[in-house]
Amino acid sequence: MSKGISVAGALDRILPGIQKPARYSGGESGSVVKNPDDVSVRFAFCFPDTYDVGMSHLGMKILYGLINNVPRYWCERVFMPISDMEKALRDNGIALYGLESLSPIKDFDFIGFTLQYELTYTNILAMLDLARVPLLALERIEVNDLPIIIAGGPCACNPEPLADFFDLFVIGEGEEVTLELLSLYEAEKSQSDYSYSKRVFLQKAAMIEGVYVPSLYGVSYNPDGTIAAVKPNFPGIPNKITKRVIADFDSVFFPETFVVPFCEIVHDRAVVEVLRGCIRGCRFCQAGFLYRPYREKSGSQIVKQAKILCDNTGYDEMSLCSLSTSDHSKINTLLTELSDFTQKEHVSLSLPSLRIDNFSTELLDTLSAVRKSGLTFAPEAGTQRLRDVINKNVTEEDVLRSCRIAFEGGYSNVKLYFMLGLPTETDEDIIGIQELTDKIMELFAKTRRKGGKGLSISVSLSTFIPKPFTPFQYEPQLTKDEISRRQKLLLSRINSRKISVSWSDYDTTLLEAALARGDRRLGKVILSAYRKGCKLDGWGEHFNADFWREAFVQNVVDPLWYAARRRGYSEIFPWSHIDIGVAERFFAAENAKAHAGERSPDCRAGCAGCGLNCKAGEAS
Repeated sequence: MSKGISVAGALDRILPGIQKPARYSGGESGSVVKNPDDVSVRFAFCFPDTYDVGMSHLGMKILYGLINNVPRYWCERVFMPISDMEKALRDNGIALYGLESLSPIKDFDFIGFTLQYELTYTNILAMLDLARVPLLALERIEVNDLPIIIAGGPCACNPEPLADFFDLFVIGEGEEVTLELLSLYEAEKSQSDYSYSKRVFLQKAAMIEGVYVPSLYGVSYNPDGTIAAVKPNFPGIPNKITKRVIADFDSVFFPETFVVPFCEIVHDRAVVEVLRGCIRGCRFCQAGFLYRPYREKSGSQIVKQAKILCDNTGYDEMSLCSLSTSDHSKINTLLTELSDFTQKEHVSLSLPSLRIDNFSTELLDTLSAVRKSGLTFAPEAGTQRLRDVINKNVTEEDVLRSCRIAFEGGYSNVKLYFMLGLPTETDEDIIGIQELTDKIMELFAKTRRKGGKGLSISVSLSTFIPKPFTPFQYEPQLTKDEISRRQKLLLSRINSRKISVSWSDYDTTLLEAALARGDRRLGKVILSAYRKGCKLDGWGEHFNADFWREAFVQNVVDPLWYAARRRGYSEIFPWSHIDIGVAERFFAAENAKAHAGERSPDCRAGCAGCGLNCKAGEAS
């Protein structure tokens, strides 16, 4: 504990001069503090972004509670410090520490990162560097007293760009496999007949379903730069890594309390997960395929967990979390039961993942019962033709019906999400965005309440990014000039002050696409970019496109080769040795159907044959 005390003393000196010092002090209500002498495995859960973002993440809350629920394991939280705190740590010789004990995480057994977003990759290197842990896995493999560096989360579906830096990756859902890894490590460390070996541990860990150890696999390339093969280079290691899936979602661990922050965070509220997966099959959506099969939590379990969380944390706002909450088969019954509790306790209820085609007056009444805010819908495309291409399975009538319900309910702020650069997109599809917003304005004028607020429509345009494990994984991303032309075309058509338009920065979307579809050759680019000063790349004020361009040129790697190249159905991808359960033939077939303008049914309407054979549309 002496290390913790020395860190605490240093923090007393430096935190008064740091912005939002509560991010770095620990001691929040709900945080778990254990006696280090009573634990056998210490785990640093690192969220490679700021405290404000990481403390809002449900996955971190779940695994934090899961690990700490085992008396002999201790999980602590670690976040990426903002520039002022990073400088203070370096200037004062303080290694990155866990918030619960204030102990340096280099002394822990595991350092685990969640990979939620490709533009956090340099943050991972910054945090390892601040922790005084060698960045490259090869530099750590023979040093048994250094922590095991692991990662999981959605971006781990293509772990290859980060293969140089991690000892192992968890593929799929982590509730069961995390405890299996910690148990294996604990057993290996307790052996008395031989000393602990990190190499031996990694070889045994690779035999656990859902665990990928990149150092045990070799990659070969074709003359044209595409991948020839990814094969294990150690006997008995599986050729493919199979995603872990929680079979009984209703009884899976869920925390009864959260760490309640001292300072404001992005989503400061109680959160209950209501389902995993998605029945929809939108062809651009990686999460919809990664989290298959579709599984619902029972209404009674959701209500029970919501009440316990609000009681234990004191939150007066609660969110139901999923990819598409309104798809829950018992959504109206569930909302009725929840409303009895939320209205009595004056708890605001939000459903951030609503579908246009099943938005209803009942949903609106529930959302408006305590607090009224704006509503968000995602048509994604401006015309029915393009919505059919992406398999969105919503119509213009669905959009207008949902807006009418909202306007009649007194809402006047609507946010609409669209994408630019989708496969087969034409100028007519872009003009369709403007035409749809005009129809929404006309609808508001017809349904507006007297004395009510004026209409405000926010149009958000994101640039299409082809992601692994989607039917659009084969597609190219459009060039900067073409995306800019399409943005200007839309802006030239929108004349009303009631409509505001925002769009994503192309340089960040190009980098995201390259990292998402990249291979091991991008590891040296990421390392070069970090050494040039790249970090917090997801924050506009910190992103430096010039440094990234220099890193690509320096390592003779072309980001457009990864982002803007159409890939063939038979090409071996960097992620082809990862098995998420959805068949490759299904992705290829769905891509062909997209180009033919053909839709596929959602899982409740009829099985599209993705390969899981899961009866995904059935309620639990």
